[in-house]
Amino acid sequence: MGRKVNPIAFRIGPKYTWDSRWYAKNDGQYKKLVIEDARLREALMEKLRPAGISRVVIERLINKVDITLHVAKPGMAIGRGGAGMEELKKFVVKLMGLGGQEGKKGSPKVDLLIEPVKEPALDAYLTAVMIAEQLMKRMPHRRAVNQALDKVMVAGAKGVKIRLAGRIGGAEISRTEVYKKGSLPTSTIREIIDYGEVPSLTKSGYVGVKVWISKKD
Repeated sequence: MGRKVNPIAFRIGPKYTWDSRWYAKNDGQYKKLVIEDARLREALMEKLRPAGISRVVIERLINKVDITLHVAKPGMAIGRGGAGMEELKKFVVKLMGLGGQEGKKGSPKVDLLIEPVKEPALDAYLTAVMIAEQLMKRMPHRRAVNQALDKVMVAGAKGVKIRLAGRIGGAEISRTEVYKKGSLPTSTIREIIDYGEVPSLTKSGYVGVKVWISKKD
């Protein structure tokens, strides 16, 4: 079972919770909020990519929207004197279509929070991004993967698995390669396993990068 489902979705409840937390009154509101969350998450992940963003958590209260950004480089997101946060808030308000109505009657107030990622090497998404960027720069895939494996294990992980799929190394025929180190019991629900997947758009074609990291309690 652990090989067939998303490791994070498999552990929602015992180990993880949802990245979007809110209640919808009806189907129409539910559809609207799901689409809005997807657009917000996609736009923020792209905008804050240089800051090393790994997660966007959206929590909606009655008249308030709390957005928590988990980033590896908080200084880049906050900016000098908080200028980056102000710009980011305007960007989010515009995406939500609030205009100048934020905080007014019937419109929610938007709050942005920055949460630093304590150990970026133990974040599966950030590790996948690092490997994908190295593949785009034409670094040999085995060197990129082995460096990532060593970095994750040195940071204190119990185990790590990296899977590459596609035209690896510019090969004519696509293939899949899997690299492992340490212990990674994906079927054990009580194990804390982080997961991330990122596409690497190389000159030869698309290479998918998937990373599983087993963390200590």
